[in-house]
Amino acid sequence: MSLSNIFDVAGSGMSAQTVRLNTVASNIANAESVSSSVGETYRARHPIFTVMQQQGNPLDFNSLFEEASGSGAGVKVSGIVESQAPLNKQYQPDHPKADEEGYVFYPNVNIVEEMTDMISASRSFQTNVEIMNTAKQLVQRVLTLGQ
Repeated sequence: MSLSNIFDVAGSGMSAQTVRLNTVASNIANAESVSSSVGETYRARHPIFTVMQQQGNPLDFNSLFEEASGSGAGVKVSGIVESQAPLNKQYQPDHPKADEEGYVFYPNVNIVEEMTDMISASRSFQTNVEIMNTAKQLVQRVLTLGQ
């Protein structure tokens, strides 16, 4: 991996964590929404990440900083899936959204899991920012070696 590719890898990680944070925010925002049927009820969403493979031949030595490796070239969001966990069905006959049997349906969003996921995504984003800063400092130091 070339030293300049570090910016691409860290940038793709930051983009992926942004999508993760957006889905967590959507899940938390809809955690208390109520519906009168299973089909209309919001379901928790989660992004699916996949590794982006390097382009070209990994055995080519084009740069002093490049090495042969089978490592990926970043991460991408390949999709967002809905959770298949059961919905929360509660008996509330006085609720305006209750069905004919008196039940209302709440989303399958677990706030504790979502908060944990939010903290993890935020820390991953911060780590990628630190990687970019460190790579920038390394490039600057390499440029000053000839002075």
